Amino acid sequence: MKVSVIIPLCNKSATIERTLASIRAQTFTDYEVIVIDDGSTDDGPEKVQRRTEIRLLSQPNAGPGAARNRGIREAQGELLAFLDADDEWLPDYLNQSVSLLEKSGSETASVTSGYVEWPGEKTTEPLWARRGLTSGVHRLTPQTDPLLAVHMLAFMSPWSTLVRADVIRELGGFFDRQRCLYAEDAFLWLKVLLRYPVAFQMSPPLVRYHTEASDLARNLRGPRPIEPFLLFPEEIENVCPESMRELLRNILAVRALKTACMLGYWGQWRQASELRKRFRTRGMWRLPYYLPAMICSTPLGGILGAACRLRLGVGRR
Repeated sequence: MKVSVIIPLCNKSATIERTLASIRAQTFTDYEVIVIDDGSTDDGPEKVQRRTEIRLLSQPNAGPGAARNRGIREAQGELLAFLDADDEWLPDYLNQSVSLLEKSGSETASVTSGYVEWPGEKTTEPLWARRGLTSGVHRLTPQTDPLLAVHMLAFMSPWSTLVRADVIRELGGFFDRQRCLYAEDAFLWLKVLLRYPVAFQMSPPLVRYHTEASDLARNLRGPRPIEPFLLFPEEIENVCPESMRELLRNILAVRALKTACMLGYWGQWRQASELRKRFRTRGMWRLPYYLPAMICSTPLGGILGAACRLRLGVGRR
């Protein structure tokens, strides 16, 4: 078996058949499909069960990271592909991803493809180009710009990344505690980036990401949760090569500063201050988001955030 396709499913009855149809339409055919019902309360699992060629596993609701890790334990493929139950692959996604990974050399851990946002079939290629991402094989070095590393991390999503199974298992899989619903994948991809080369294929886009089906994409009533790699940075440090430690500290500092801005905007300026101080690093003032994070870590940041939300009407039902 070449590829194991793993899909976490939780209350996505309205979209799961579309997702499965996009897999069935793949030009690459050497794959298995494993769907993990993560405590659904709708009839999504029944729709999957009608497809006898799909392995359907069930567990109490534990979050997407735990569901994917269950699939990883059951997977027989040498490569793993992850698709969310509300997104789609275009027909050549697996074929091109497998081909590029094989051409990129055995050290390359993964391939991440470009995508379009739906509705509107909006290409994201210009966005990632402005952030410095290009097609090809890339490896972080101690000299890598921390902001570029942050952009690389943001580009890697489960639904657009094909990865070697042995790499995933070596690094412990996705973050799967506390029923985490946000950045459980970045906890894993950061480990991958610190240890292995990765490949990007920016064009043509091969994934359709459905923003209208994403609960987090519609969240306007409060801050997103703090990323697990900021809550448990020591677990990332434990697998980080010594030569990459300073880069990791700066990556975490950039993310902490940006998160502090978000917390301050939503009035949680004390938490913003604690987070900024926790990830204080040498030359932090040179990093992106430093000045706004300093402001957002004070009562003034909370006042300005409240005024901005009032003007925009954000958070109203």
